Amino acid sequence: MPRDIPVGNGSLLITFDDLYRIRDLYSPRVGRHNHTNGHVQRFGVWVDGQMAWIEDEGWHRDLRYKPDSLTTEVVLTHHNLGLEVICNDVVDIHQPVYFRNFSVRDLAGKSRDVRVFFHCDLSINGSPVGDTANYDPTTRAVIMYKDDAYFLINTCDQTKAGVEHWAIGAKRVGGAEGTWRDAEDGQLGRNAISQGSVDATVGIHLQVKPFETQEATMWIVCTQNYEDAKHINSRIWEIGPDRLITRTEAYWKLWSRKEPINIGSLPEPVQDMYYRSQLILRTQIDNGGAIIAANDSDITHFAGDHYSYCWMRDGALVAHGLILAGQSELSRNFFRFAANCIGDKPYFLHKYTPEGNLASSWHPWTLDGQAILPIQQDETALTLWALREHYEAFRDVEFIKELYISLVVRPAQWMLEHRDHNGLPLQSWDLWEERRGIHTFTVAATIGALNAASKFARDFGEIDRAAAFREGAERMKGAMRRHLWHKERQQFARMAVPLDDGSYRLDMTRDSANYALFAFGAFDTDDPMVESEMSSLRDRLWVKTDVGGCARYERDYYHQVETENTDEIPGNPWVICTLWHAQYHITKAKTLTELRLALPLLEWTSQRTLRSGVLAEQFDPYSGAPMSVSPLTWSHATVVSTCVMYAKKFDELQARASSGSTQNANASKKK
Repeated sequence: MPRDIPVGNGSLLITFDDLYRIRDLYSPRVGRHNHTNGHVQRFGVWVDGQMAWIEDEGWHRDLRYKPDSLTTEVVLTHHNLGLEVICNDVVDIHQPVYFRNFSVRDLAGKSRDVRVFFHCDLSINGSPVGDTANYDPTTRAVIMYKDDAYFLINTCDQTKAGVEHWAIGAKRVGGAEGTWRDAEDGQLGRNAISQGSVDATVGIHLQVKPFETQEATMWIVCTQNYEDAKHINSRIWEIGPDRLITRTEAYWKLWSRKEPINIGSLPEPVQDMYYRSQLILRTQIDNGGAIIAANDSDITHFAGDHYSYCWMRDGALVAHGLILAGQSELSRNFFRFAANCIGDKPYFLHKYTPEGNLASSWHPWTLDGQAILPIQQDETALTLWALREHYEAFRDVEFIKELYISLVVRPAQWMLEHRDHNGLPLQSWDLWEERRGIHTFTVAATIGALNAASKFARDFGEIDRAAAFREGAERMKGAMRRHLWHKERQQFARMAVPLDDGSYRLDMTRDSANYALFAFGAFDTDDPMVESEMSSLRDRLWVKTDVGGCARYERDYYHQVETENTDEIPGNPWVICTLWHAQYHITKAKTLTELRLALPLLEWTSQRTLRSGVLAEQFDPYSGAPMSVSPLTWSHATVVSTCVMYAKKFDELQARASSGSTQNANASKKK
């Protein structure tokens, strides 16, 4: 189920499903730990003797954000109950605090006793074993805790402060469903404490006059000890939750528009998608630098694992989007994180936790009795390539000096050594993490990395190194032409598998990842081979339904919907694969008319966003419904990079056209 509205500050992340239920709570790092384990945190209203949880029928839910902000504006309407509830959710920009401010309006024209309930079903540090929940009279709050994780839940309205109505008890043991059931008669039992598999519900009672509104606020302080929780709670009382919510909203408005990038050449819905994508990206990035792939815990039910890790490939391409958008601090943090992860090795392993530890993996260390490297070489290559893109944008020499050996010299030297007799990279796993071989994507990324390393070495006065890296890239490019290009089909292979005689078996499956041929500078977009490749990919991988979009590769089995008509539907449409074609048109464009070929692909993407602006990884080819994880960080980063690429190319071509017109006019005058 998609996470329609994430809110966060880089250390605390809260996600909501399409029914406006909190499903994930990550703290003190984005992606670690998930203190809900994906369980539903309920929200409901009791009025006129009826209980209506937000997932119940009868509610109309409009889930969106305020403009240019990570503050939500969720409108909940229940006509049968005669109520409208408007909620604003936000994570404070400075403190690990989640706020929900809500206003309850009567629509029935009568005075109402409205009781609003919040249910907290936590599994602290990923497990309910050993949790404690208690009412704390010193803070007038319910506190749930275990080990080094504390969650203080408090409330206030316009006349009173502190929790007055609460229930604490067992859940999912001994037949107990949870304290949310206790709320359904409008009353809570006020049990003082419970331990083990426990939950808590707090309530706020509001007296609402006919057609008028009453406001209240609930918050959760997430800290690593009781004293910090107590102190932050006191500060909230002192400053007032309204002021804290307002300052955070103002910060995000400032942050999202801080770079003077002119995207006025894009249609308004695409512009909106661009700004929203930056904000959603920020929620998925840990303050320690890790760029997390996704934080939708529902994928655990499908794969037995989640996406709350940092893949260096995803991270590098997301960092590239951030670089283009001018978000230099975020890209710097990522490269520092990368340097910590690589350590003394010249390559990255599969993926990493937000702390920088090695994460779960399915890549083996042995194959056919032989030791192999369990790596995807493109991850190492793209991190180096993206670092050069960062330097070209910001010229921060002091920063690059810190990373020159660990992220440039050692990886580049290793890539030179890690080649076969033809100068191609040795076998590794592909970017989709499914097959081992010599992949066109990986080779193109490695060429981009070696060229980047050559430029760095030249800048640092190491001429011999610069020449060696440049020559390695040129030899690899020549090997691509000779061994990965299929002359009869006029296409590049997806991958080559080495044979005992020194030749290769080519896998000619059409794969969107071959966009890498031009994306990292291995080949020019005007190269006839690239033109033929991109035309073939578009023809073969475009989904031929009303939904449209581009699939990953032929007969893609990941979350596969269509298994019979694979000629028409080669796979589910993906955001990144569709926008790669937009990037091709942008890079290749010589005129404004050619540039505009990219617009339908950007508009296709904007039409796939949820009302909140969130984008999934892929979509159902028949219904267009989001599939797999949502939001996918890579999807939003590709939106950002494609929009900036388009805007900059538009300005360049428009200036060129204007200059040409002026020159022609001057020439006419002389005649």
